[in-house]
Amino acid sequence: MLRLQAIILAKAKHFTVPSPSSLRLVKKRMIAMDLMHHSSCFLLPTIPLQRRPSLTYALLVLNQNLPRFTPLLWNHAQLHLCADGGANRLYDEMPLFFPQEDASDVRRRYKPDVIKGDMDSIRREVLEFYASLGTEIVDKSHDQDTTDLHKCVTYIRDSASGLDKSNLCILVVGALGGRFDHEMGNLNVICRFSSMRIVLLSNDSLIHLLPRTYCHVIHIQTSVEGPHCGLIPIGRPSKSTTTTGLQWDLNNTAMEFGGLVSTSNIVKKEKVTVQSDCDLLWTISIKKL
Repeated sequence: MLRLQAIILAKAKHFTVPSPSSLRLVKKRMIAMDLMHHSSCFLLPTIPLQRRPSLTYALLVLNQNLPRFTPLLWNHAQLHLCADGGANRLYDEMPLFFPQEDASDVRRRYKPDVIKGDMDSIRREVLEFYASLGTEIVDKSHDQDTTDLHKCVTYIRDSASGLDKSNLCILVVGALGGRFDHEMGNLNVICRFSSMRIVLLSNDSLIHLLPRTYCHVIHIQTSVEGPHCGLIPIGRPSKSTTTTGLQWDLNNTAMEFGGLVSTSNIVKKEKVTVQSDCDLLWTISIKKL
């Protein structure tokens, strides 16, 4: 009990309830700065027509276990890519979601539009199978300076034709879990492409960037995500971050590695607002329905 009280007191010290005056200041800042809206409605069976924001989705499959909701994301996406060994995962694991169907039929139905990477992981029979179905194969084995995720993001940005890129969101499955250096490389990619919406997903959680040039409004899909969440400064310390809608809101709070970071926070409202002088990573848990 004493340890629990100490934890509560420690959180109360750093995560104070914003005063009415500070809330008014947040509202003024949000009016002065451009707003960026975020929603995980891609985790819903159907995306509401009144969704905010209205987005076009591209699905990118990396070489880790496919989350249980991968078929749902596939149906929401207009473009489907595999990064090198991600094609093995699609080939091997997608039929497991449909045990009553013939595996070959499932593989033909869930055919990627593009496979791109340095081709050091994809199995030959997988490559030949998808190539025979018309999948575009982009071999970048000469490029060893960028990750396969980086290569695929540049393809979507620069080469994907027939895709509305005016409000595009890239959903990346298999981005979390496995080797830690791969995870850090994936986080580096979303920082390098900070002007693009990129969401990293696993069975348990999602991560995306909140650029400091916007005030952010996060619409929580309480049926599929939360309540655990976090805000983590990336690239440099944050001298001032203010939030609303969390159990332990930040009130012009400084955050940095080696000091305070807002992990193990809790979403308390269906709308969370974030304003910071630093790029932040937003992460929230995904419910196991």
